[in-house]
Amino acid sequence: VPGKNIRPLAGHPLMVMTSTGAKSGESRRAILTYSRDAGDYIVAGTAGGAPTTPSWVFNVEADPTVSVEADNETFEAKGQVIKDGPERDRLWAQHVDRLPWFADYPKQSGRVIPMIRLKRAV
Repeated sequence: VPGKNIRPLAGHPLMVMTSTGAKSGESRRAILTYSRDAGDYIVAGTAGGAPTTPSWVFNVEADPTVSVEADNETFEAKGQVIKDGPERDRLWAQHVDRLPWFADYPKQSGRVIPMIRLKRAV
């Protein structure tokens, strides 16, 4: 049953992000945990520690306009995928500080986890 097994995420900061499929052009929904940075929403392309980057990251790269449902509101945002460098490292460290269970994902996945900044569209 879809959505039935999200209980382990209860109590965590959750959002629903809707992106446009990079290949299909169809709406794609992802349930993501997030942290905040300077008013923006920050999500990590962990795929739960899987060795491959989740498809929604490629969707945001192809079309950065997304819809976000978080904090009891829905709004448009622009996504910025940050794959490496000091800003990615800073956002990752801050994300792990706020969501400690993310700490094992890089070792588990064997890859650098991309960080995505979702900035509310004005």
